[in-house]
Amino acid sequence: MAKRKILFVCTGNSCRSQMAEVILRHQAGDRFEAFSGGTHPAGFVHPLAIEALTRLSIPIEGLESKGLDEFCETHLDVVITVCEVAARETCPVWRGAPLCVNWPLPDPATHPGSDKERIALALRVAERLRMKIEALAKLDWAMPRDDLVGHLLFLGEI
Repeated sequence: MAKRKILFVCTGNSCRSQMAEVILRHQAGDRFEAFSGGTHPAGFVHPLAIEALTRLSIPIEGLESKGLDEFCETHLDVVITVCEVAARETCPVWRGAPLCVNWPLPDPATHPGSDKERIALALRVAERLRMKIEALAKLDWAMPRDDLVGHLLFLGEI
């Protein structure tokens, strides 16, 4: 069976979407292809994402900030926005009519706290992503499309 292709979208593609991409690859790369992109890519992976992933022993090889145009020709199964801003922006028309859901998470990259507070937030966000992605990987992907959307939306709330 072909791997399901999941794209995580955030505005800058520097922190949350990057973490989601490698967490999915790490947890279930045998069943899923994970990608991330940004509506306005920052052009770098944020040090907070790298630090959080490193502390969680999740490999960070291959991380690169990318724009959504790189995925316009990719047949996607699911597109998950991980921030409110990207969820409100106009995204490309995706090939394959993927399921589109939003998992709103706070952005460690723009958090105004101290360095200690910002890394703590990055770790909390990475842990929430790990929990959501673990549940995503356990879903019955043969269920009806509307039911699958409902389950994916519910994962956005946990």
